Amino acid sequence: QVQLVESGGGLVQAGGSLRLSCAVSGRIFRVDAMGWYRQAPGKQRELVALSAGVSGGTTNYADSVKGRFTISRDNAKNTVYLQMNSLKFEDTGAYYCNAVVDYTGSYHFSQYWGQGTQVTVSS
Repeated sequence: QVQLVESGGGLVQAGGSLRLSCAVSGRIFRVDAMGWYRQAPGKQRELVALSAGVSGGTTNYADSVKGRFTISRDNAKNTVYLQMNSLKFEDTGAYYCNAVVDYTGSYHFSQYWGQGTQVTVSS
């Protein structure tokens, strides 16, 4: 079994900062891409930031968060972070961690999701 546990959400005023963390645990041989998605009420889930590849050397961001959010990862701890600065009201939503994990040791990858953590930005 593979589990993703998120933490760090909360209530913050506009202009403030939050840092989300997501730890991947369980039967893990390697972790490929790790990313953060968010879903606002009444909207579809959207990609916020992605750290691609086993090393995480390639990152991609939604246009709406470029220059404000930074994704990083600690491969030794199988943990991905999302530093969110200059938060805006429209950043409000449930944030979900996503990881592509090889749990067999044979380069067979599956996608897993965290349970979500709420971020609320007050205007």
